[in-house]
Amino acid sequence: RIAPSPTGFLHIGTARTALFCYLFAKKHQGSFVLRIEDTDLERSFLQFEKDILENFKWLGIEWDEGPDIDGKYGPYRQSERLNIYAKYLDKLLKEDNAYYCFCSEEELEAQRQYQMSQGLAPRYSGKCANLDKKTIKKKLAEEKPRVIRFKIPAKKVNFNDLIRGKLEFDTALIGDIIIAKDLNNTLYNFAVAVDDFEMKISHVIRGEDHLSNTPKQILIQEALGFSQPQYAHLPLILGPDRTKLSKRHESVSVSEFKKEGYLPESIINFMAFLGWNPGDEREIYSISSLIKEFSLEKVQKAGAVFNVKKLDFLNGFYIRQKSAEKLTELCIPYLAE
Repeated sequence: RIAPSPTGFLHIGTARTALFCYLFAKKHQGSFVLRIEDTDLERSFLQFEKDILENFKWLGIEWDEGPDIDGKYGPYRQSERLNIYAKYLDKLLKEDNAYYCFCSEEELEAQRQYQMSQGLAPRYSGKCANLDKKTIKKKLAEEKPRVIRFKIPAKKVNFNDLIRGKLEFDTALIGDIIIAKDLNNTLYNFAVAVDDFEMKISHVIRGEDHLSNTPKQILIQEALGFSQPQYAHLPLILGPDRTKLSKRHESVSVSEFKKEGYLPESIINFMAFLGWNPGDEREIYSISSLIKEFSLEKVQKAGAVFNVKKLDFLNGFYIRQKSAEKLTELCIPYLAE
């Protein structure tokens, strides 16, 4: 599955992740699912969702299930799945795997500053974890500001990453995490764990910036008795200065590349080589040949440098393959402008 948040235009990094998910699903005759993660209502906008869907289609990354295609496990927008999340939140609260936290922002900030002054990693103290039922009921009736925290058990979380091998995380460094603002307002790690189970997602392929979220999601899955998908974390895309690709490296959204005259075939071919290598000298790959050749075993662990000269070379190649008629058709909007 690919699960973009509609909080901005489609980033080249998200498009690369979507491509790898698509290639993997098609290689293994699986289903490729598009899920819109729009629980952040303040930052999610329909114009960004439209941009994401249109640019995936323009690139030729077509999904089997999604917000515009009925599937068995919909709806495919998180904002339309709130009743599903409420059911599982209620289960965690009843089984004492989650609790209401009434600590104020000021209290939490003071605690954070104190821990940092002691050279400790900031984490929640667990102050509200053992409030009695009478106190909780009273505070809820008074409509005191609160969040719902998940109880992180003290243990080592191990999982096998399909790219990075065996990984281990010590939960003592995490602290009890916020999973919802209330029963109708869930946050990322909880919603993702529920959706991946409910939608029967077998493989989660995503960027390595999500690596720290994986142990949290595994613990939520365990507490709810869910099966665990297999994880693969892709290397980050880096700018020429070897820092994470961002707007200061100029174009980063697919719509910007499209506007600049890059062809979808060029971008697909280019993105495939951002972190993956077939193991030979060949550089030109159509999306159908990528499906045949792709494997997670050939994905590298190190960051992939975005080399615009390589993209220019590929774009030149694909432009030269066009007929005069097709090239004229592609050029007319630029000439008119």
